[in-house]
Amino acid sequence: MLWTAAGVATAGFLIALEFAARRYGQPGPLTVEAQELIFAPHSGPLLYAGLALTMVVLSWRERMIAAATAVAVDVVFLLVRLAVGADLNFGNGALWVVLGLAVVAVTRRTGTDRALLLKGCGLGMLLVFGHKTGDTWLLITAKEHPQVLDPYVALADHALGNPSWVAGRILEAIGPVGSHVLNIVYGQLPLAAALVGLYQLRNVATERRFPAHHLVRTFLVIGLIGPAIYMIFPVVGPVYAYGAEGGAWAVSHVWPDVLPAIGTPHPVLFDEITPRNCMPSLHTAWATSLFIHTRKGSRWMRYAGAFWLVATLSATLAFGYHYGVDLVAGVVFALTIEAAMRAFARGWDLSAIRMVSYGTVVFAALLTAYRYLPRELASHPWLFGPLLLLAMASVIVYFIRTTRSWDPKPTLPRQREPRTPEPQPKPEPEPEPA
Repeated sequence: MLWTAAGVATAGFLIALEFAARRYGQPGPLTVEAQELIFAPHSGPLLYAGLALTMVVLSWRERMIAAATAVAVDVVFLLVRLAVGADLNFGNGALWVVLGLAVVAVTRRTGTDRALLLKGCGLGMLLVFGHKTGDTWLLITAKEHPQVLDPYVALADHALGNPSWVAGRILEAIGPVGSHVLNIVYGQLPLAAALVGLYQLRNVATERRFPAHHLVRTFLVIGLIGPAIYMIFPVVGPVYAYGAEGGAWAVSHVWPDVLPAIGTPHPVLFDEITPRNCMPSLHTAWATSLFIHTRKGSRWMRYAGAFWLVATLSATLAFGYHYGVDLVAGVVFALTIEAAMRAFARGWDLSAIRMVSYGTVVFAALLTAYRYLPRELASHPWLFGPLLLLAMASVIVYFIRTTRSWDPKPTLPRQREPRTPEPQPKPEPEPEPA
């Protein structure tokens, strides 16, 4: 019943986004995905990542068959596109195989096998639709909010020392090599998440069940809730509001060389194309979640998770996509969502309610301060800068203490007490001969 309710809610949400996109003359997520059945897809690697997540419920023999079928279908599509001169993108085969597995689950499987295969197909398609849904959300944020609040956030960022301007100048000094590396890390965050998710789900086929909690669930929820906050706090980022990427709509072209002079902050008009996707930083939230889920992996996975977190935070600032206060809000947002997803998996109790409530209150307080107290934050950076970091650190510490208390305690095997030998009766002395 829970999976059915979730499926109905997801379908309703996708239909609502479809109508919202049509209102602006753009295809919605359902239309885009239906087109990718035949036309050249724009997200081939994403479609194959969805197929890989689906295949965690299959045996190795079935995985080989599914992968070979997807590649064969893509080869056929590529040959047809070569003949007609169309775009030579790939990914149709992966989408066809996932949908085919769903049909097999309904028509050829029963009981637990059917439920498991349908869950695998649903997980793979959720990854794909999550990306398409994000694109539609970003379109809506640009259309619904002609004004952005960048002056407020840029002024509040003075409390942290304007880290985006500092990181931007450091990246310019490093040269193109550092920019290329950070660009790869920033763009391939979904791939890193898919690899960690596959590692966590590697035993699904043998155990015949999904783990109670894994990274993919948190990633999807972050991507679902985050854009809704964009509608409340529309911000485009320093490279657009104060840099060359903003073009004629930019307030000034000073990033990252000179700090903008901001008097009384006020909303400013911006174009209807650039997404208002800065507050909070979802790349920071995703990288934080990735870091958390790699803590119990192998040594190399822990190193990779730490590297991806540091590199993603550096890229978001150095490329001018986010302000420093965006990252603080993104960390608090990620920990709150992660705690809620863990509580949903293990069952809600008082500690879970306290943790999620505290994270929500801190997150709301941060956004309120950015919006209504930016001048105070900028006027007293030595006071409010540490306070912002302290608020984030308090959520981190509370999260660690709470989740550690949820971990199962190791039970030592009960040792058997050594048996004391029973006292042997003393032999009676033999009578002396007369």
